[in-house]
Amino acid sequence: MNMPVMSTRIGPDWPCQVKTPGSYDWERSAIRWLRDLVPARYGGYPALMRHPVLLARHAQLQVQQEIRVARTALQTARADLPRMGLTEAVIEHTIKLYAAEIRQLQHIARSVRAVTEALAAQRTATR
Repeated sequence: MNMPVMSTRIGPDWPCQVKTPGSYDWERSAIRWLRDLVPARYGGYPALMRHPVLLARHAQLQVQQEIRVARTALQTARADLPRMGLTEAVIEHTIKLYAAEIRQLQHIARSVRAVTEALAAQRTATR
C-alpha cells in the first residue's frame, strides 16, 4: 500500500525517473530506477524486489564502488595510458571522460540516497 510520505522533500537530486513519494505507483518507479543501477542478475533475487530498501542499499554500494573505480582510473591515467601507446590527445580526452563520469556518479549517489530515505520513511509509515 502506498501511503503519503510527508517528511520527504523532493530536491534537485531526486531522479526524474522516480515518481514523487506518496503518489500512485511511486515505489514501483523507484524499484525500476534502482534496478537499472545494479548488475542485471540482481533483478533475479526476490528479496531485493520484495524489499526495495535492500535494493536501494545495494544500489548505494554499487554506485560507491563505481566512483572508486572511476577515481582510480582517473588517478592512474597519466601513468598507465602512455604505456598502452595512446596519444596525448586520447589521454586528455579520457581524463575528461573520467572526471565527468565521477561527477555524474556523485549525482546518482545523491539521488540514490534521496530515494533510499523516501523508501525508509515509507516503510516506517506503514508499520
